Amino acid sequence: MDLELRHLRIVRAVAEAGSVTKAATHLGLAQPALTAQLKRIERVLGGTLFDRDHNGARLTPLGELVLSRARVLLPAAQELQEEAVRLANTGGEIPRYRLGATNSPILGGLVDRLATAWPSTPVTTSTSWSAKEIATMVVMGRIDFALIGACGESPPPVEGPVAWLTVGMDPVFVLLNEDHPLTGRPEVALGELAGERWAVAPGDGCFGDCFAAACAREGFTPRTIYETDVATCMHLAKVGRAAVLCQATFQPAVGLRLVPLAGAPLRWRQLLGWHPEAATARVIPAIAEHAKAAHADAVRRSARYAAWIADNPQFGTVP
Repeated sequence: MDLELRHLRIVRAVAEAGSVTKAATHLGLAQPALTAQLKRIERVLGGTLFDRDHNGARLTPLGELVLSRARVLLPAAQELQEEAVRLANTGGEIPRYRLGATNSPILGGLVDRLATAWPSTPVTTSTSWSAKEIATMVVMGRIDFALIGACGESPPPVEGPVAWLTVGMDPVFVLLNEDHPLTGRPEVALGELAGERWAVAPGDGCFGDCFAAACAREGFTPRTIYETDVATCMHLAKVGRAAVLCQATFQPAVGLRLVPLAGAPLRWRQLLGWHPEAATARVIPAIAEHAKAAHADAVRRSARYAAWIADNPQFGTVP
C-alpha cells in the first residue's frame, strides 16, 4: 500500500480530535474500520503514530513529523484542485498573476495597478534578495512575472527560457544622515565620499564589483562595506555610521537625505521577465505598460530623483 492523501487526512483527524472514536465520528466511519486503517498506515510508515489509552490518542515523534507534513500537503492539494476547477470552468483563462521581485520599486505599484485593472484576478507576490532565485522561479513555473534589477549593462541572472524587457534605467544614489555636510549639494562626486563606510542590501549580481571599480576610478578603495537588510542600512545611515548605496527611487525616512552621485557612476536596470511559452505571456504587453507606469510613479515620488532626471533625461522609465 502506498501512502495517499486520504491517509494523511485520517492522521490529521485523529490528531485534531484527540481520539480515534471522535475522529471516526467526524469522518463518518465506524471506529473499528478507522482503527484498522490507522494500523495499515502505521505499517506503511514503519512505526506508531499515536500512543493510545483510555485518555485518548497522543502523537508520537513520528506522528508529529507526519502531521507537520500533512498540514502542508493537504492544503496544497486542495488549492491545486480548486485552481484546476477554476481554470477548467473559465475555459482556460488565467486564474491569477504571480509576481516575484527583488527589492523592486515597481512591485507595490504594479500590484495596485493589476488589482485595479483586473479586480477579479488574484495577484500574489514572492520576494527574495536573489535575482537568480526569482528568475529560476519563472523557469520552473512557480511565478508568472519577475521584477529584478541588473547592474549597468550586465546580462540577466540565468540562461534559459525567460524573456526580459527593460522597464527603466535608474542611477544609484547615496543615502546620508541629514546632518552630513554634503547633503545640501545637488550632487556629489563619489571620490568625495572616500572616507565613508558603506552599507548596501544583499544581492547576487555584480554590483559589488561595479562599486569597487567605480571607487578605483576615483582613486580610492572603499572602507568597511556592511551588507545587510534595508532596516539596518537605514539605521547605520541615520546614526552616521555608513553611507548607503540605494536606488534613486528610494523614499528616505526622517533624518536621512538622498544625494545623487555626479556622473551616475553606478546604474541599475529595472527588468521585467516572463516565460515566453507560459499562458500568461499573452498579457505581457499590458503587464509591461503597467510596470512602466508604476516605475514612472516611483520616479515622481522621489523629489530628488525627479529634479535630477530633468537634467539627465537618458535615465528613467523606458518609453
